Amino acid sequence: MVILVIGAGSIGRRHAANIESLGRKAELLPWRSLETADLDGRRDVAGMVIATGTSIRLPLIQIAARNDWPVYVEKPLAYQPEDIARIYEAITPVIDRSLLGFMMRYHPVVRELACMDLSTAYGFHFEIGHDVRRWREGWKFADSYAASAMGGGVLLDLCHEIDMAECVFPGIRIGRVASLGHDGFPGVDFVSRISLAQENGAAGEVAMDYVAPEAIRRISIRTEDRTIDADLTVPEIRVTGAEPRRFEHVRNSMFLAAMSDFLALVDGQPVSGNSLIPRLDAVRRSTDLIASAWASRRFVGSVSMDMG
Repeated sequence: MVILVIGAGSIGRRHAANIESLGRKAELLPWRSLETADLDGRRDVAGMVIATGTSIRLPLIQIAARNDWPVYVEKPLAYQPEDIARIYEAITPVIDRSLLGFMMRYHPVVRELACMDLSTAYGFHFEIGHDVRRWREGWKFADSYAASAMGGGVLLDLCHEIDMAECVFPGIRIGRVASLGHDGFPGVDFVSRISLAQENGAAGEVAMDYVAPEAIRRISIRTEDRTIDADLTVPEIRVTGAEPRRFEHVRNSMFLAAMSDFLALVDGQPVSGNSLIPRLDAVRRSTDLIASAWASRRFVGSVSMDMG
């Protein structure tokens, strides 16, 4: 039995390699040359990984659901509320065996913060930034999904931070979203600042950008009696009055852990003990928050970086 991996870009190739390393057979299928009619009715398929562009989700999920194949879908699930609703309706037969690719839920810092007592927290700041031109060797922004006004841009590309904020501060709501664009890529946000707040709880923001001169990924939380600062790249957590805590971490370990849980769901076996496991039936709030944030973007300026 094989796991179909639809989409042969870098993330699809990573998933296929991880599936093979976990002892299963992966069949990597490029989206552009795929005949979807050939998939229906196959009896050698145990599950499907969807690693296509954001706008290509629903038809593949419908095929998987018809054939009772659990699905691993790359993030974001969709960026328009009506598409999210259609996907959730279509995936109902396999929803409790399917996973969304919020692999940051397996990061040791995120798991640690989600377990902390933050009942007296009043402020938070999640930040991620990198120079998109240096993202990947041999990669060009203009030729990528990220450069598309429909499904691209920094908010959707780096939407993990919104999901992480929901994990640490459940029940947050979207406020103002201020974005900077680029004259060469109309409708694509290169910088976004998202205001978030819990009802009668903490308030803060998610800040993300494509223009940072150095890669950063940090979380800062203020409570009534302490400051909590986390650097996810080290990774490390610093709490007022305590020694810094460092964690062993390799980036691909998150992808492996998520895929291992997905394969367990495929086989009907117990999953890991991660309470944040991004099963499709448990991440609806995050998917809706991302769509709400994308729809709320207001372009207030632009960046002038040379994208050539």
